[in-house]
Amino acid sequence: MAGTEEEFDYIVAGAGSAGCVLANRLSADSRNRVLLLEAGGRDNYPWIHIPVGYFKTILNPRTDWCFYTEPDAGLNGRSIPWPRGKVLGGSSSINGLVYIRGQSHDYNQWRQLGNTGWAWDDVLPYFMKAEDQERGASETHGAGGPLGVSDIGFSRGFSDAFIDAAEDIGIPRTDDFNSGDQEGAGYFQLTTRNGRRCSTAVGYLRPVKGRSNLSITTRALVRRILFEGKRAVGIEYMVDGQTRVARTKGEVILSSGAIGSPQILQLSGVGPGALLGEFGIPVVHEAPGVGENLQDHLQIRAIYKTNQPSLNDEVNSLFRKALMGLEYIFTRKGPLTLAAGHVGMFARTRPDLETPDVQFHLIPLSTKAPGEGLHEFSAFTSSVCQLRPESRGRIVIKSPDPTSYPAIHPNYLSAVTDQQTIVGGMKLSRKIMATPVMQSLITEEFMPGTDVQSDEDLLEHARDNAGTIYHPVGTCKMGDDPMAVVDERLRVHGIKRLRVVDASIMPTLVSGNTNAPSIMIGEKASDMILEDAR
Repeated sequence: MAGTEEEFDYIVAGAGSAGCVLANRLSADSRNRVLLLEAGGRDNYPWIHIPVGYFKTILNPRTDWCFYTEPDAGLNGRSIPWPRGKVLGGSSSINGLVYIRGQSHDYNQWRQLGNTGWAWDDVLPYFMKAEDQERGASETHGAGGPLGVSDIGFSRGFSDAFIDAAEDIGIPRTDDFNSGDQEGAGYFQLTTRNGRRCSTAVGYLRPVKGRSNLSITTRALVRRILFEGKRAVGIEYMVDGQTRVARTKGEVILSSGAIGSPQILQLSGVGPGALLGEFGIPVVHEAPGVGENLQDHLQIRAIYKTNQPSLNDEVNSLFRKALMGLEYIFTRKGPLTLAAGHVGMFARTRPDLETPDVQFHLIPLSTKAPGEGLHEFSAFTSSVCQLRPESRGRIVIKSPDPTSYPAIHPNYLSAVTDQQTIVGGMKLSRKIMATPVMQSLITEEFMPGTDVQSDEDLLEHARDNAGTIYHPVGTCKMGDDPMAVVDERLRVHGIKRLRVVDASIMPTLVSGNTNAPSIMIGEKASDMILEDAR
């Protein structure tokens, strides 16, 4: 940028899963001058683009904000890492690549909460618009969109056996989790194209970065939104220690995610008045819901030792590791295309439920934790998470300094239903592993271990060992109740020319991974913004 102040039609704060979509769609009209601000750096770290590279990017300060929660009572006082992407593409550049939209019921519920235009039939066209489905177009899938969606590039016997075992206990086999009805077991699809990660920076930003009406500034940390009365007129941000100002004659759009967007609003004087008063921040608009309604998927892993080689053996062998690298270089297939989930399953922990309430991710390896090395023994991992938690947490600033991380209070397992469901999911995992097909492969339940048997013991194990599956949402929720932050067109209540467009607007957590829904939100918001400008 030249000088310290420029004017744009749209300022987008955050180049993540939704922000890159906005930058692409809003700048398609050459009359619109668009500024995209990203607090992280460029996506030029090679491991970003190799699917299995999430092992190298998560918990890496080069690409991850490396947030930690506050000590959480539901996890026996533990503080756990909350990875979030600090790079162009945001978390779509470091996530586990699993492409899941959620159930039709999720979006129909949003509509029932008063959010016109957000039912399944309303959002499906935007999922399809985004998608470049490897299998081709269909009634529920799109082809030719910016986001590559592909089948997994390799398989292992554990994965096929898991699907067979699920079928043995009455869970159907499926080859598509994304038609609106998720129930079943099968292989995930991934946000990849030709064996490489397709982040929103790759799919949406890279093809249009040369547009003369699109300015992209990295290492740009937003300090605050600028207001004239109750109208947003710009953003103050820092680059290399220097303060800059960008003004808009159109709109300011926050796309900084479930942590960043409420933090920026609170720093700017939009939030709970009592909280802002603690830090001497003048209240522009009293908005008690900013930072509230925090929801996340808590997962618990089970690890099983096997009598068959797993990826543990391949990765721990220099020779086999070299073969894996060559396979990827020459075919773009093999273990280096591994995602955070290989086989998935959506199932019910109770027969009276209308829709699945738990999701499983199976991968043919095991590790102590993401970012750490693999075990020295042959094993696979089956994790389970509750899809629709009832527990609610909050995000609150701890300082008026934008470089100071906010406090993250997930409030995990505070709802009795959540406790029952996580235990039910662990018991369902054991039911699958007890089938003959899985017993022929398993030599030992390494984690939790056979000494953990009662419901009380299982819950205590979860409290001591569960972690996030990286799906925080809801902190700027959409709705028309007193705690809602944005309306159904994602305009901030009480403020003109300011919107929030990211996972924070979800009133309730969707039943699955949140990257695809965040991209859909960006697509739908782009149309609404352009419509409202006419």
